[in-house]
Order: sequence, then structure tokens, then C-alpha cells
Amino acid sequence: MPDPRELLTLEQYRDEVRSLLPGPTAGETVPLEPDLPALLGRVLAEDVRARGPVPAFANSAMDGYAVRWADLAGLPARLRVVGEVPAGSPADPAIGPGECVRIMTGAPVPTAADTVVPVELTDEGVDVVTIGSAPDRGTGAHVRAAGEDVAAGDVVAPAGTTLTAAVLGAVAAAGHAEVVVRARPVVAIASTGDELVAPGGDLGRGQIFESNGTQLAARAMQLGCVARRGPVVRDDGEAFVTALDALADGSDLVVLTGGVSVGAYDIAREVLSERAGGTFRHVRMQPGKPQGWARWRGTPVLALPGNPVSAAISFEVFGRAMIDALLARSPERPWRAVAGTSWRSPGGRRQLVPVALDTDDQGRLVATPTHRRGSASHMVTSLAGADGLAEVPEDATEVSAGDLLTIRRVR
Repeated sequence: MPDPRELLTLEQYRDEVRSLLPGPTAGETVPLEPDLPALLGRVLAEDVRARGPVPAFANSAMDGYAVRWADLAGLPARLRVVGEVPAGSPADPAIGPGECVRIMTGAPVPTAADTVVPVELTDEGVDVVTIGSAPDRGTGAHVRAAGEDVAAGDVVAPAGTTLTAAVLGAVAAAGHAEVVVRARPVVAIASTGDELVAPGGDLGRGQIFESNGTQLAARAMQLGCVARRGPVVRDDGEAFVTALDALADGSDLVVLTGGVSVGAYDIAREVLSERAGGTFRHVRMQPGKPQGWARWRGTPVLALPGNPVSAAISFEVFGRAMIDALLARSPERPWRAVAGTSWRSPGGRRQLVPVALDTDDQGRLVATPTHRRGSASHMVTSLAGADGLAEVPEDATEVSAGDLLTIRRVR
């Protein structure tokens, strides 16, 4: 294990804290109805496979006439209409030479037909139809083949997929009325520090409103967790122990903010080190250099810095990685954007800057810091307008407008 005084890269520390987890949460079966709203954002624990081919049968993509391509050899063609097939009909009328069937969008194509002529290419005849021109696509035009989307047994949504409206639509189209999803991880969150006052209270000299708990609990819920909010933990050893006992009980992960540096009143570092063999690191990132972790009564504890932007960014980098592991969720691919302005970055540390994203007149995605001071750790309002975090490599000391940046989405 690395020496606590050694500066770790962001990836080294992320992997270290992920190793605290025993594995993903269990799977549970949830019906699509009536629990559809509750399924949004859940993560599949098992592959969803098509129960049969999708579409289940060859069907028409247009309103028109089901014909045999051979009968369109000479145009205009006059064909006798021998039947009609609306959507949902089980009918399979026979079609001989010189014959056709009126057909509606979504209706099964008769076995004897191989092409659909859109009604716009005809005189719309009822008993006899005149077809003025053939579809450009040739044989098979406007016919959706059985299994054209997916074949029976194909994976329509793999394990690790986050359920969105589109994914749920695919699940339903594949014939499933229920899915197996990961149980929501229970994440307990509390802030530490005598200087913190609950919003709505009155501030005394040296005090600030507590915001980390609100922000991180809301973010944990967005990421698919059940968030448990603990009260502010005061800078007192026994009070800290009592609070941790309550937070750890029944939780998959405890997240604390504040008290992780080397100050005289850094209670999280003191208690976790002395009573839980906690490990505290310095990470090559800005903001968020001081970080720590421990196990409290078997529950992983992630100790983050207390400054609001540091806490939020640390949670996005390390807390989210742990939540993704608990859910066995496929990680999001990073975005790429160009810098919309210039700023400086500390050499030797990965800078993560809250940015707003927009497109310029060239169609490029542009990232602009949401605060003039970039990633200042206490500028909590810079988070409100952020669409993502721009990453500046450790070896860079300056970002110039137009530079290509990696973006972590946070919305």
C-alpha cells in the first residue's frame, strides 16, 4: 500500500477506495407497471434478451398495397384488389398473379406478397388499383422483416445499463413486464464542524450555513442511491463516534465532509485514524488534495474535504466511482469540449473546473468556467451553473481558449 505521505494520482486513489467495497448490491425483480416511475435511473443486474424476434412478423411500413414485385414489371400496372389487412389483423389473404391487397401501416404482410407500394404511388383504387410507379427500393420495399430490429434471444439491454425512457421502451418491445435491477445502495452523508449552521438558522461570528449534506445527498439520489442525512457532527470525539455508529448501521457507504486535513481540529482524521485504522492521503488534484477512508464497523467510510466545491468534486470523482461499483454500472464515457476562455492551472495536479457547456457557431462544444476563479474550493455557487467538470492534465500550467479538454458530465 502507498505511503500516506506519497502523492497519489486521481486514478490510484479512486482504485484504492473502490477496493473497500465487498461487491455490488443484490438484484431484485421489479415490474414495469405500476412501478415505471421508480425504475427510471435504476441499473440492470441481468441482461434483458428479446423473448422473440422484433418485429415479431413481417409488417408494412406504409399505408398502401401489398403486391408481388413481378406484377410491377410493366407500368402503369392495374391490379385487382382481393382483400384488406388493417393493423392487428391475423388475416393472410392469398394473392395470385395480377392481384394485390390493401394494407395499413403495421399490418402483417401477406405471405404471398414481397413488396408494399405506398398509396401515394397509386390512384387509391378500391376494387382495382392503378400503380403508376414502383418503389425506388425495389423488391421488399416498405416491408419490415421479422427480426429486423433484433432476433429472438438477442440482448436488448445489457447488465450495467441505466434505465432511461428509451431503454424501458426497448425492454417492453422485447416482451418483458419486469426487470432485475440492482438494489439501491444506501449512502449515509454527514458534515462535520462546529462552524456549521443548518440553513434557515442564524449565523454567529465565524459560522456558515451547512450545504454539503444537501448537495451530496441530492447527488447520491440522482446517481440511484437511497440517501440518509445525518445531523452536523460537532468537533468532539465521542459525539463523532456516536454519529458514525448511527450512520454506518444499515448503510452500504458513509460519506463525511470536513476534518480530513492536518489541522488541530480535524476530528474526522483524528477519530478515524485512532479508532478505525483510517488511511489519509494527498491526491494530485485541485481542488480536493486531502482525502481519507476507513471502515467503521465493517462499513466503508469516505472522508472528503469540507470546502463545498472540494467536497462536491471529490464526491463526483471518488463517491461516484464507489456508487458505480456498488451498482455494477457501466461508467459514462467522457465528453470532449474546447475551452471557451483561458485560465491557469497548478502544475503537478489534475485540475477539475466546474464548467458550463454550449456550442459555438462552428458547432463545437465549448466549456467555460462557471466562476472567474475557476476551481476555487469555497465558491459553492459555481456548482449551480455547471454542466460538467473540465479536467486539466497534471503537466499543464495554463489552459488557452480553444484547447481540447476532457469533460465529466455532472447533470
